[in-house]
Amino acid sequence: MSDLDRFVKKQRRVDRIFNRVGILCTVSALTVLVLLLLDLTADGLGRLDAEFFRAFPSRRPEQAGILSAWVGSALLMLVTGTTAIPLGVAAGIYLEEYASKNWTTRVIEVNITNLAAVPSIVFGLMALGLFVYQFQFGQSVLSGGLALAFLALPIVIVATREALRAIPESIREAAFALGASRWQVVRHHLLPYSAGGIATGVIISLSRAVGETAPLVTIGALTFIAFLPPAPLSGSPPFVSFEWLESPFTVLPIQIFNWVSRPGDDFLANAAAASLVLMGGTLLMNAVAITVRHRMRRRIKW
Repeated sequence: MSDLDRFVKKQRRVDRIFNRVGILCTVSALTVLVLLLLDLTADGLGRLDAEFFRAFPSRRPEQAGILSAWVGSALLMLVTGTTAIPLGVAAGIYLEEYASKNWTTRVIEVNITNLAAVPSIVFGLMALGLFVYQFQFGQSVLSGGLALAFLALPIVIVATREALRAIPESIREAAFALGASRWQVVRHHLLPYSAGGIATGVIISLSRAVGETAPLVTIGALTFIAFLPPAPLSGSPPFVSFEWLESPFTVLPIQIFNWVSRPGDDFLANAAAASLVLMGGTLLMNAVAITVRHRMRRRIKW
């Protein structure tokens, strides 16, 4: 047997070992996840009914619900999405298609990549000093939503750039050869082709934001709240109200923490039920991202 044959045989053996180790790690992780889900389901499934979603938190565990928590989470995601998505996509398009490739843009790129891995508590401290104290937004839905938006922003930027990089350069060159401007290339070619990847990055960033607690605790989110923010829509002119942006709030992760810290199995059952709701919402958002990406890729013909 030649040296080349022995080398190939050794590499194949290493590949088989690595493959088996990878399968073992994957099965182990999935087993732990399934066990956790089964435990949560066993503890909290009995509390999941319509009244649990319609009731406010209470000192009596059998009467407690998550109305203020899931409404607060929804409003925060509204502020986070409307802030992070357009800013992140626009920044990604500019850095990838318009910005000059020099040391300034390289420094910006490195910092954006680093921000994607910064602990969430740092964004909470930034929001506390900037939005709560400097801009006087207070401990409100607006401050919380902007804090989560800055947390999600680096992920959206990176996802947008990677989606644009995946498009073959020949598409850009063909469009330029036909006389299209750079914006026409971006609008009519690059954005449609990269929409699936961008949507996936957006949903992943929002899925991370919806489960964050540290930034919201830092800016002063309430652990117990028995009222809802003012409605965004009204029946009288001007029909749209922004008073809800100034309202105090709570979210599902904070409500779960509040119940876990209380004594008694009944509160633990409530926490397990709220955890199921939070995990179900996160999985639903990821399922939507996968579906959108799949449909968009099926419609695209290179």
